[in-house]
Amino acid sequence: MSLPISAAGALRRTSLDAVLSFAWDAPEFTASDAMAAVGLTRSTTIDVIEELVDLGLLRELPNARAVGDYQKGRPARRFELAADSAVVVGIDVAPDHILTAITDLRGSSLALERTETDLLHDSPEERRAAATSAVDGALTVAGRERADVLALCAAVPAPVDATGSSPPHRTGFWRRMNPDLAELFSWVPLVRVMNDASLAAVAEGSVGSAVGLDNYVTVLSGEFLGAGAVVDGNLLRGAHGGVAEMVAFDHVRGVDDADGLWAHAARWAKDAVVAGEIDECSAVATIAPDTLGGVALFALARAGDPDAERVVARAGNALSIITGVFGSLFDPVRVVLSGMPPADAAQIVAAARDSIPLELDLPAPELVASELGVDVVCVGAVSAALDTARTGVLNLGERRRGAA
Repeated sequence: MSLPISAAGALRRTSLDAVLSFAWDAPEFTASDAMAAVGLTRSTTIDVIEELVDLGLLRELPNARAVGDYQKGRPARRFELAADSAVVVGIDVAPDHILTAITDLRGSSLALERTETDLLHDSPEERRAAATSAVDGALTVAGRERADVLALCAAVPAPVDATGSSPPHRTGFWRRMNPDLAELFSWVPLVRVMNDASLAAVAEGSVGSAVGLDNYVTVLSGEFLGAGAVVDGNLLRGAHGGVAEMVAFDHVRGVDDADGLWAHAARWAKDAVVAGEIDECSAVATIAPDTLGGVALFALARAGDPDAERVVARAGNALSIITGVFGSLFDPVRVVLSGMPPADAAQIVAAARDSIPLELDLPAPELVASELGVDVVCVGAVSAALDTARTGVLNLGERRRGAA
């Protein structure tokens, strides 16, 4: 995509932004459609459309007469966003896997590829190599090349500041999870690196359980707990990207650490078996300790196993405490439990709802289970990459022109 923008002045740029924004959401349109939507004169609208066509961002379609839809008079010229002219990448670089999505500029999926990773053999160098291989592999599946990528957003399980960097951590974990991915993907014109829980919040606000809300918190329960907070329509980040960092729950009774709710449930079940609190003939007790995980426990609870139901109830109590803390800190209207299979999330939410008002003086937020499932972070990364492409593509030409 060539972007040598020739427009001069802020007014011209505003006109380009307005028409491109309209075109991004319109299936197809005429100059009259665009003029009515953005409030420009006809001549300015036509000039801007022509410039966006020259930039490769819009495409002129066959006119109505050519496709048999127009009978009399001069047919109107029709245009559409050139959605296939570039692609965006969303990549969830999680502790135990990498999920990479490639879409066109309208968000239509071209590839979705998953790679397993190993935390025991996961140095920064190995992690960078794995992320590079994941993106290149997904592009191959999509039938595209690096030169086709306009924007990329990478999700990491670490705080991320405005520059895409993560702060130091006492164990080095954060910078191992984010080994300077902004620099690694600097071959992409528009790059963002963001915290995974923040991107779960982006996903819920874009296509999930928080669409249309200005105040909500997403609790991400994967291998670890995370949270993304949106207040007055703004996704909060903080000086080092640490807003809603879940290490605080190491000091909260009933939660006790930042492990994910599946991990909590599995640990509590194993402890109960060891302590003799579960009958040795119980279905929970018959599962081998090394395979006793959240997936099996929640399936048993859905089947009515009383021991598994008690474990799920305890996870629900932990979620009610988390919801109460975030309710006091951020005053959201809704808290979304995200990052789990919808059925499992719904079980915990149902167990948590009754005790939430006891945790708060403020009006209790509505607690809901996400429908976006375990791939929510990648969904958010794609949404953020698309937004970055949409808002930043015209700036690329401005930078190139300034450097010339």
